[in-house]
Amino acid sequence: MRTIPLSALVAPDCHPFRVVDDEQMTRLVESVKQFGVREPGLARPRGDGLYELIAGNRRKRACELAGLDAMPVIVRNLDDAAAVLAMVDSNLQQRETILPSERAFAYKMKMEALNHNGVKADKHSCQVMAEQTGESAAQIFRFIRLTELVEILLDKVDAKLLAMTPAVEILHLSYDEQHAVAACMAKLDMRPSLAQAVALRKAKKDGTLTGAEIERVLSAVKEPTKPQKSPQPQESLEPQKGTEIGNYKRFFPAGYTDSQMESVIVALLEKWAAVEKTA
Repeated sequence: MRTIPLSALVAPDCHPFRVVDDEQMTRLVESVKQFGVREPGLARPRGDGLYELIAGNRRKRACELAGLDAMPVIVRNLDDAAAVLAMVDSNLQQRETILPSERAFAYKMKMEALNHNGVKADKHSCQVMAEQTGESAAQIFRFIRLTELVEILLDKVDAKLLAMTPAVEILHLSYDEQHAVAACMAKLDMRPSLAQAVALRKAKKDGTLTGAEIERVLSAVKEPTKPQKSPQPQESLEPQKGTEIGNYKRFFPAGYTDSQMESVIVALLEKWAAVEKTA
């Protein structure tokens, strides 16, 4: 491990993970001020007196904000594939939050590095990554497919203005068609549903996807689901006790309760029924 000046550490030419001065960076800066850099970065020599910082670019930024001019770094001679694998694995393990676009390009870079190291089939590469990350191979493949989205739509995925599943359907459109979708989303101030994205993909397959068709599909309002009526309770076939007993109060002495009147009426009806049977 060496202590290398920050000025000699440069980010990789292709680095999918952003370094942002956000709340998490503020906490990291405070940690660096109190305890220093707890875990050294990983770099490889570039041959011009500089070092490519494979892992630790957020720590480097925290050191800059904390007023330090150097940080501890482990220097290794790594080929491009090994450098990519180290960069991706380090960031996936250590970052608290990762944007969908960051994960997408990181997975794509790792897949290509694995293929370079002898894993040739994309599905096999995704399976290897699934075993290492805990995500399903299908989900990893979906993330990789997101790299085919135009930037404006991928930004919407990061901002949670476009869900991942509809995005995967939309990426089957050409770049010009994707830009048309983004423009229509802005015009209508809406987020495509999965059903709308599937409709766009179908129109593309059928050769009917025009600007007007995109707007028609995205402006279609989904019919609200009609609330189901609660089943009405069936009327009881049994006579209800006390029904309209008050209509017969004039036949009873004052002070008779409904229950007493009902008992008398039932008794009289039973006698009447018995007489009818013997008649």
